[in-house]
Amino acid sequence: MYSVGIDSGSIATKAVLFNGNIVEKVIIPTGWSPKKASENVLNILIEKSSIKKSDIKLIIGTGYGRISMPFADKKITEITCHAKGAYFLNDKVRTILDIGGQDSKVISLDDNGNVIDFIMNDKCAAGTGRFLQVMANVLGIEVESFDEIIHNVKPEPITSMCTVFAESEVISLLAKGIDKNKLASGIAHSIANKGTAMLNKIKLKNAIAFTGGVAKSKIIKSIIEEKIKQPLYSPPDSQIIGALGAAVIGWNMINK
Repeated sequence: MYSVGIDSGSIATKAVLFNGNIVEKVIIPTGWSPKKASENVLNILIEKSSIKKSDIKLIIGTGYGRISMPFADKKITEITCHAKGAYFLNDKVRTILDIGGQDSKVISLDDNGNVIDFIMNDKCAAGTGRFLQVMANVLGIEVESFDEIIHNVKPEPITSMCTVFAESEVISLLAKGIDKNKLASGIAHSIANKGTAMLNKIKLKNAIAFTGGVAKSKIIKSIIEEKIKQPLYSPPDSQIIGALGAAVIGWNMINK
């Protein structure tokens, strides 16, 4: 008997198979169709784990594309699911900074992992994974190589946080001969500054978790830690936290 959590994000769709522990996980690009990506990620999860679809008792959908999951038994907000996922991995977590593909959010938890407050930036892509992806494309580098090329590199300040304006600014700076590694470092600092500003808007309580695709950057993590003067807990699978939380909620519903 299993539960499945599926988190449909703007860049990636994540799925977790759960039976009290993480049995299997899958991450695929969302592409043009959240509905198709959600169906595909479920099929891949079933195939990868060698189970039957009938073994799954409950499927919980979350993320911005959850409305495109007709097969989901229940749909729950990503705020609630991220809280449950982070708390499952570390029950000392009381604050979460999540920087995803199209939004960023800070969530405050109580001692039982329930949401007591949150703030969210979903009006623009400033400081999100999409922002990082666009800037990487302008610089002609892979997102995965950011940490490697900006290690110990002095940042060139990026003054625009709007993705469109920042893209124009970076193109202009490249034309002036500014080293792209310095620009990449400036972009990392810009994202870290945005995350720090969001954390400063809420009452911080330890432990603080850093989740989402951007959390895979050790350098962005270290910049934020330096600014808030506190360590961040970043789980190895920082992208699956929403899907994990959805699966945990489903498992709890099965075992009521």
